[in-house]
Amino acid sequence: MQSGISASEELASQFSTLLASDTHFGLIATIAKEKLQPLTLLTPSSPGNSFATNVTELLTPHIKPNEALYIILRRYPGVPRLVAVTYVPDTAPVRQKMLFASTRLTLVRELGSEHFRETVFATNAEELTPAGFEKHDKHSAVAAPLTEEERTLGEVKRAEQEAGSGTGTREIHLSKSLSMPIADNALGALKELAAEGGSGLVMLRINPDNEIVELVPDSSSPSSIAELTKTISDSEPRFTFYRYTHSYGGNHSSPVLFFYTCPISPGNKAIKYRMMYPLMKRAVLDAATGEVGLEIVKKFEVEDPSEITEESVLLDLHPKVEVRQGFSRPKRPGR
Repeated sequence: MQSGISASEELASQFSTLLASDTHFGLIATIAKEKLQPLTLLTPSSPGNSFATNVTELLTPHIKPNEALYIILRRYPGVPRLVAVTYVPDTAPVRQKMLFASTRLTLVRELGSEHFRETVFATNAEELTPAGFEKHDKHSAVAAPLTEEERTLGEVKRAEQEAGSGTGTREIHLSKSLSMPIADNALGALKELAAEGGSGLVMLRINPDNEIVELVPDSSSPSSIAELTKTISDSEPRFTFYRYTHSYGGNHSSPVLFFYTCPISPGNKAIKYRMMYPLMKRAVLDAATGEVGLEIVKKFEVEDPSEITEESVLLDLHPKVEVRQGFSRPKRPGR
């Protein structure tokens, strides 16, 4: 899901200023008037300040518990030097949360993804303190800056390891600068579903640690919508493809339906889910229809699987046709 918001000329100009001079530590931006707009450049009083000092003195005063922000920081000594932070606090307005989450990739893409070493999604102020960044580094095991040759060699080695271990993935391209890997067994399951008489159910999830679309292991074969809803997770989002074999009005059919479910649950993990899944839904559908050749008759999007009912699905598949009766001239009096 893309928001349609783009970067303003003012943001592009201030970002160029940030790139051109090491005297600036970072840039804070927001969304205003349907554009990505700059708020302020973060400029330290002393060029020799440490990253931790700059975070405390320059960034912290701008962090509020109920206001989302985009934060670009000069983090690394070697290129790419920048980190792009999307700060979406839990107490921010719901519309603001969804808008910032769905526009974060636009920010990086339009400013130039080659300038950013990594992107970070934060939901509380503690994550944007020196201790928070240190914890993030330990968790992510961020490597020392690499040369272009070293990065290329690392990609080659990673590809060789994947080929040797048999845990292959394919890249689904969301844009020129963003791609999403999908596990080969997930594509294989979709191909089986597309085949005549193939498996009737394929459920996919996004691994939040590596952002790979994975096949959800499941051997169930639901024969009704009621059975299907019991199979879909009520705690994590799912992309579900289901061949719905049924009879209606004397006709027998087996259309493939797509269900995107995203249950509401508290916590940082839930916020990340609600950011990733809408962005990747279109890519998953494009892979299913374009690469696999799956014909999806109807798409459904709900929060909780319990919202899916046989009645609502049948109503969408077989809408009632209202038959208009002709105008009846009233009888003349006395007849």
